[in-house]
Amino acid sequence: MPRGSTVFAILALLALLAGGGALAKDNRFDEETFTKAAVPKSVETGPRDPKFPVWPLLESGNVVGYLFRTGDLVDIPGFSGTPIDLLIAMDKQGVFLDVRLLHQNEPVFVGGLGPEPLLAFLEQYKGKSVRSNIKVAAPHQQTDRENSINTYIDGISKASASVRIANETILNAAIKVAREKIADQLPKEAARARPDVMTSMTWQQLLDKGLVRHLSLSNGDVERAFAGTLFAGIDPELIANPDRPYVDLYYAQINVPSIGRNILGEESWQRLTRKIEDADEAIIVLSTGPKSFKGEDFVPGAVPDTLSVRQGDFPINLRNQVMDLTFRPGVPAFSEMEIFRIDRRSGFDPSVAWKLFLRIPRSRGYFLEEAINRDFIGDYALPAELFVWPSAQPERPWLAAWQSNQWELAVLGVALALLSLALAGQHQLAARPRLLAWGRPLFLAFVLGFIGWYAQGQLSIVTLLGLVKMVRGGDLSFLLYDPISLVLWVYVLITLLVWGRGTFCGWLCPFGALQELVSLAAARLSFRRLRLGPGWERRLSMVKYPVLAIVVGGTLLVPDQAENLAEVEPFKTAITVAFQRSWPFVAYAVAATLASLFVYKAYCRFLCPLGAALALPSWIIPYSWLRRRLDCGAPCQTCRKHCDYDAIRSNGSIRYADCFQCLDCVTIYHDPGRCSPLILEERAVRRARQAAGGAG
Repeated sequence: MPRGSTVFAILALLALLAGGGALAKDNRFDEETFTKAAVPKSVETGPRDPKFPVWPLLESGNVVGYLFRTGDLVDIPGFSGTPIDLLIAMDKQGVFLDVRLLHQNEPVFVGGLGPEPLLAFLEQYKGKSVRSNIKVAAPHQQTDRENSINTYIDGISKASASVRIANETILNAAIKVAREKIADQLPKEAARARPDVMTSMTWQQLLDKGLVRHLSLSNGDVERAFAGTLFAGIDPELIANPDRPYVDLYYAQINVPSIGRNILGEESWQRLTRKIEDADEAIIVLSTGPKSFKGEDFVPGAVPDTLSVRQGDFPINLRNQVMDLTFRPGVPAFSEMEIFRIDRRSGFDPSVAWKLFLRIPRSRGYFLEEAINRDFIGDYALPAELFVWPSAQPERPWLAAWQSNQWELAVLGVALALLSLALAGQHQLAARPRLLAWGRPLFLAFVLGFIGWYAQGQLSIVTLLGLVKMVRGGDLSFLLYDPISLVLWVYVLITLLVWGRGTFCGWLCPFGALQELVSLAAARLSFRRLRLGPGWERRLSMVKYPVLAIVVGGTLLVPDQAENLAEVEPFKTAITVAFQRSWPFVAYAVAATLASLFVYKAYCRFLCPLGAALALPSWIIPYSWLRRRLDCGAPCQTCRKHCDYDAIRSNGSIRYADCFQCLDCVTIYHDPGRCSPLILEERAVRRARQAAGGAG
């Protein structure tokens, strides 16, 4: 590594670190400042509880609420590996008085979008109750908030994973305080179904014992619920046929063996138990009535707007589990069946009685529509002998992110499957140069538009820095909140062992795709690029390794500066926030992008620390997936001269640490009009034929 290049890299990173630190805002609040801003002047903070980490809020000597830090109660890692720390004031009814940010290290809010969107997001909790089903609405999600049984707050585009983590942090901490200080009657340890207790029963016996409950509503029941309102009598069908069934529900806790094995066929029961993890409970809801219990806008896999479960006045999160199950002989046929999973993070205990709420909305008016709702309640309780009380309760609060990104994950899965087929059959693809010439730019446009800007799947050195922090006692579970990135990381790491860095750097990096598309557009406009000499390209290609060393080393030495060090990547500015950032960051990202006009993908080749990290295995693993001929390099230099990445040595061998898997050399390898050995071979064949013809 030349000394001059190393000095340049160090100076550049130090300048960037200083600039990033200056632009980042400090969002720490001390508790005294918080209480003055968040609660009435008549309220003061009492001494910290010695047994439970809360401060009582006192008014005239009486406890009216509690003040607490989320960092004292939960430890959900943020996207950088560091938890979001918040200070919350909540009254004795479980209503949020205020939520203030103490500390966060989320990449998108540290210099990216800035902290303001997060602060505005936290403002939405004021006045909402911990007893509500508070959900974060995805940026593209349409919700019927007025008639939904859930309480929705607005998410933040380009920061979906971070705000979900913030929401889970707030709810987990608040529910812990509420259960400890507001609902002491609830057990602190949740029971689990005993797998060794199974009694064979018929459907009728399940009903008689209350293991399956029945909620039946006639047209008249529903109409009477709206009596005395402006919405009474607006459904002629219900008035004309009051005794006809409206909805006929059966519900039960299906993962309890004495219930599930008596309802489901054995094969379906086994599939259910494999699908429902130890951390879950499962409820089955069946219907034979003419009306659907799911609501018109229900999407499989989503949160139902018409059903909810409450236990001890606290809401319990439900998630639809799409399964095709069969029943045992003797179980009636039903027109509808859904399985709902319950996440234990909500504090649900299956051994404690709970209630099922069915919400029926009614609306009137065409131009200025009005709507009201009526909830119908069904009780449920199971005998204690069906349960055992363990000491540990695993939590899976990240599940919502996977369920709300189902179609994006499906599209990504198809794209990765197509890419795998293309790379596995690269020689067949390269033999069709026109298909490759059109297919590659289209795929790169998809990577930039869908994976990058829409699905927010730009991989970053930030994730590797999270791994570095884990060495110091951190946690990488934050990755589970960003399913798109996690799937990409798994795919990239697997293909890294097969094809090297080129799978990501050449095909799946949105910022790399942006640079390449800029270069292609410039080529169409006959914009001449600079071609550096081989010596300079080799020297510059080594700069990225000390950049990587400085970023990783700086993170180990000064973890709080990790996000500023990561600003050497323009990904956050160009992809995550689509250039919506302060001008120094935008200028840097634009410069890194437009550099491709002059030197092909200069940032990727010379400066990218993530590319350097992915290139490291190439120095160890003897890759050889690109075919070479004996004439390659001696004397033929065609592929080397056409390689925009300078990844082919003069002797014809491939430098896989610099190969982006663009397949240009593979195309030349199969092209009889460009591959010199093939051209010479064809000429020799023609001469031989001519000689044979002349001799004849």
